[in-house]
Amino acid sequence: MLNEMMHRPVVMEAIVDYMRSELSPFEGGLAAIEAYANERGIPIIPHETAKFLDLLCATLQPSQILEIGTAIGFSASLMAQHLSQGGHLTTIDRYPKMFERAKENFKTLGLEDQISLMEGEAADLLPQLEGPYDLIFMDSSKAKYIEFLPECMRLLNQGGLLLIDDVFQGGTVLADEAEIPRRVRTIHRRLNELLDTVLPAKNHRSCLLPLGDGVLMIRKESDCPDFIK
Repeated sequence: MLNEMMHRPVVMEAIVDYMRSELSPFEGGLAAIEAYANERGIPIIPHETAKFLDLLCATLQPSQILEIGTAIGFSASLMAQHLSQGGHLTTIDRYPKMFERAKENFKTLGLEDQISLMEGEAADLLPQLEGPYDLIFMDSSKAKYIEFLPECMRLLNQGGLLLIDDVFQGGTVLADEAEIPRRVRTIHRRLNELLDTVLPAKNHRSCLLPLGDGVLMIRKESDCPDFIK
C-alpha cells in the first residue's frame, strides 16, 4: 500500500518542498511514527496536512473525534493529543496489519485510554455509531467518500467539522473521464460526485484546501438533511 499521492501534490513542487522542510518537525513518538511511515511508503497524511490538522485541533480542542482510516495511527495520535479533558477519539480501519501497528503506537504514546479502535468496514460500522462528534477526519477509500458522507453528517454535532483527505486525485479529478485509466475511473467519478454534492450546498459551509492531495472541509451548520439519503 504505497502512498503514491505523497509524490503527486497539487501545489507546485517548490512550494511543497518548502512547506515540508520549513514547517517545524514533530517531536518524540509522533516524529517516529511519521518517519517510519514515510520510509516505508505507508499512506499517512503528508507533513503540511499534518501541521494544519495539528493547529486546527489545538485551536478547537474537541471532545469527541471520529477518524475513518487509521493506517498506523499517525493522524489519530496527532489529533488525540489535543482532546479536551475527558475527551475520546474513535478510529476505524479494515486492514489487520495496520490495525495492529496502530495499537502498538497508541500504547507507546500512552494514548490507549483516549483512543478506541474499531476493526472492520466503515460502511458496516458507521450506522452503529451514535456520536455526536465535534470533528470527523475521513482518510480512507476515496470511492466510498460519497457513501460515507450522509453518515458522517448525521454523526456531527451542529457546528462540527468534517475533513475529507485526498479529494483531488493528484489533480486529475478535473480531467475528462476518458483520460483517466480504467482502474481508477470509479474513484474519479465518485470524487466528482462528492464535490458536486458538497460545494453547491446552501445549508452547510465548505472549502477546499490545496494541502497534500487536497482536503475538503465541511462545517455542519444546519439540521437540514443535506447529503443525507
